[in-house]
Amino acid sequence: MAKSGLEKAREKVLTLRREIEKHNYHYHVLDKPLIDDQRFDRLMRELQELEENYPQLQDPDSPTRRVGAEPLAAFEALEHKIPMLGLDNAFNEKDLVDFDARVRRLTGLETIEYLCELKIDGLAVSLQYEDGIFKRGATRGDGYTGEDITQNLRTIRQIPLQLAEALTLEARGEVYINRAAFEQLNRQREEQGLMIFANPRNAAAGSLRQLDPRLAAARPLRIFIYGLGEHSLSLTEQAEMLAYLEKLHLPVNANYSVCSGPGEVWQYCLQWQDKRHQLPYETDGIVVKTNRLDLQKNLGNTARSPRWAIAYKYPPEVKTTKILDVGVNVGRTGTITPVAHLEPVSLSGTTVQRASLHNEDFIAEKEIMIGDTVTIHKAGEIIPEVLGVVKEKRSGRETKFKMPGNCPSCGAETVRLSGEAALRCINPSCPAQLVEKLVHFASRRAMDIEGLGPAVAGMLYRQGLVGDVGDLYFLEVEQLTGLERMAEKSASNLISAIGKSKEKPLRRLLFGLGISFVGEKAARLLAEKFTDLDRLQNAGTDELTEIAEIGPKIAQAAVSFFRSAGTAPVLGKLRQAGVNFSEPEATAVPGEGRTELAGKVFVFSGSLEQYTRDQAAALVEERGGKVSSAVSGKIDYLVIGADPGSKLAKARTLGVKILDENGFNELIR
Repeated sequence: MAKSGLEKAREKVLTLRREIEKHNYHYHVLDKPLIDDQRFDRLMRELQELEENYPQLQDPDSPTRRVGAEPLAAFEALEHKIPMLGLDNAFNEKDLVDFDARVRRLTGLETIEYLCELKIDGLAVSLQYEDGIFKRGATRGDGYTGEDITQNLRTIRQIPLQLAEALTLEARGEVYINRAAFEQLNRQREEQGLMIFANPRNAAAGSLRQLDPRLAAARPLRIFIYGLGEHSLSLTEQAEMLAYLEKLHLPVNANYSVCSGPGEVWQYCLQWQDKRHQLPYETDGIVVKTNRLDLQKNLGNTARSPRWAIAYKYPPEVKTTKILDVGVNVGRTGTITPVAHLEPVSLSGTTVQRASLHNEDFIAEKEIMIGDTVTIHKAGEIIPEVLGVVKEKRSGRETKFKMPGNCPSCGAETVRLSGEAALRCINPSCPAQLVEKLVHFASRRAMDIEGLGPAVAGMLYRQGLVGDVGDLYFLEVEQLTGLERMAEKSASNLISAIGKSKEKPLRRLLFGLGISFVGEKAARLLAEKFTDLDRLQNAGTDELTEIAEIGPKIAQAAVSFFRSAGTAPVLGKLRQAGVNFSEPEATAVPGEGRTELAGKVFVFSGSLEQYTRDQAAALVEERGGKVSSAVSGKIDYLVIGADPGSKLAKARTLGVKILDENGFNELIR
């Protein structure tokens, strides 16, 4: 009997899904594509068309669903049947020898075989497969309960939606972002006017904890699988397990080795100390596990870590170099930062030629001079930092560095505000500050000018179209059309967004002007007190400090800003353009002027993606709420970002309501 159209379609769909998964594996895991991108795209389009024409054949496990499902309201809790515990740390050879001695004492064996593997600097996750199909995935959480991030994990193309064998098991791995992809991601975020990520680990963690899977799908996430949780396989060794995971088409890091005793383990650690910097991803140590799985079972766990494994953490690499000269950079708020120009030195995989010296107090404390030999390292494996001076190498020809009395960019006199370590240029027309000021002025919580990110702001300044924020309001579509990345439609959209921003209340304008120490909360307090920019301009420090929560530092910064010679021309342009200078009694701005959080107490834990901790706290306080530092039964909400730590477990025990960053945003709207 001839097959129906539906039956033929079902067979074709199953064939296409298997073929696409095979090509995903060869491309994303083996890095050995079998076909070119165009042929792969044709396969995907064919599958998508069949699933659209035959809705009954649609399946959540289809490769076409990797682009991300609809946003979730919240993450559900997912219990780990076998705890995902953290590892104890070793910091030197003696710690590894002591670990081996404990293992030998507990097992009664003279020599232990260990599996050593790279410690990937990412976020630990659990993947649950049923009959070979990926069903659920979770973060490690507190080790006993994680968050269900299945939809976000589905977007990672290295994760097979179907194993090579129909097995039921739990795989465990580390989600990470390659260095190059991380740098590109941050460049894109800069262009969009968004906060950049501090490091690849935070980027990976923040991406997986998005309630909208479509955002996770847009991030360059990857994964290495390093072990199993619950399973029924007959395996005897950790190395055998890794080889079997590869057979199942799970991505395994090939850089592992079986070592006999602590001596070989230490040599393996030394082997990778420098070589790890040549890898495309971040590593921060070596994980050492007893290779025999029966020993792992017999050794068991303590309350917080397994007895059969330990993580050797590499110390921050410290190098010696010479300070050839000291220059200064001028930041958005006018902060003048001294920067050491160094004799080039290779450090943690990159060539370092510059390092921030923070401020003149730091230079004085470290007794740093031009010509000094200094020790440097990378703080957090990212930012070059001077640790100290090697004074015994001084020749007597070293010279002291003096901070400039005038801004090196605009020539305006520099000031050091009361109680502050930084030296500042307070000229709002200072060229060095301008591009960053433009981006801040246009940011979402200031004047909200969509489309004016770092790339566009830099282009407008370089083309001579904008010399300060006031010039934005005199731009015309004809001036922008034809510029790089600026077609007629995008030019029109930008001009329209600039026009709409004129109606923002005074508080937004004050925040957007980038006055030192005047954040969103201070801008609101000033706007509500004076209601008009002219009145605020003429106020003195005494009048400003009468406002609760406006201290001498904020008051002095505001007065200095308005009395600076460069401020009046900028405000004049804004006034001529019709920008609003007043604060209405009731500002229709989402989340502002409301008191529904009155009496509510918040605690923040982990790294937030959209706010600093101070910004998030200010949003709560503006709405009548309070912020605490400790979790107790007296708090109402715990707001968590990446790596929330022990506060999350305690909050769950106490029944405190837990919000992620998206939930927090919903609450404060």
